Amino acid sequence: MPNTHIMKLTRQNLRIAKKLHPDVTDLQLLQLRQLTRAQRFSVAAGDLILLDRKWYATHAGLLRLAERKHCTGIQTELEAHVSNPADSHWVFRATVMKSGSRTFNGYGDACPANVSPLVRGAELRIAETRAVNRAIRKACAIGICSVEEIGSLAGTPESSREVKKVPPQPANGNYGGPKVRDRLCQLIRQHGLDGNSVKAYATDFCGTKTLREATREQVENFVSHLADWADKDRNALLCQLNSYPRQKEGAA
Repeated sequence: MPNTHIMKLTRQNLRIAKKLHPDVTDLQLLQLRQLTRAQRFSVAAGDLILLDRKWYATHAGLLRLAERKHCTGIQTELEAHVSNPADSHWVFRATVMKSGSRTFNGYGDACPANVSPLVRGAELRIAETRAVNRAIRKACAIGICSVEEIGSLAGTPESSREVKKVPPQPANGNYGGPKVRDRLCQLIRQHGLDGNSVKAYATDFCGTKTLREATREQVENFVSHLADWADKDRNALLCQLNSYPRQKEGAA
């Protein structure tokens, strides 16, 4: 797309964002400008949504991004060995193919504990959508999450979103201050989780090739998500973690 078209799209996105969100901040507008220039997302087309003060991509927006990035195909497969139809818990693996025979995998799961009450009963479709979104984000090297991936936060009124926030932690423990890594390690120990599986899940959640490439905000979002899910439904979380191949200790 010529630079003039990108500039036009940027101005259009900023104008629409200000109209839809009168209280939008300068930082959010800066992030929108960067996303527009880097990924050519269109607010008018529904590629992006501002939710709870953060920009999220939509499933439709990611599909259009995959086309622009010359992805050649997407395949999905139900991970039947870790899904539990009786509990409406489903796990999918999606594979995005790019030119040069490169493939990128993403996993998605959904169950009543991690979807909005507004979409209960659609866990199968949501799990597949989440898997596709994560695979596309990995293939296209985009860090922001999709709105379909944020679980029960999606479609929930503002007043009820407080449950997703990390509660204040004591200053004299592993949760102290900004030490996100310490908080993640404590969650792993507290709930008896496999560290390598958590690392693999975190990488998929953040949409990066390695966890070291993730931004602090992405890791903080993941830690909050992990803590919330572990408290609500540890068994469902274990099913999700078990969908990742176990690695030997110390593997990258």
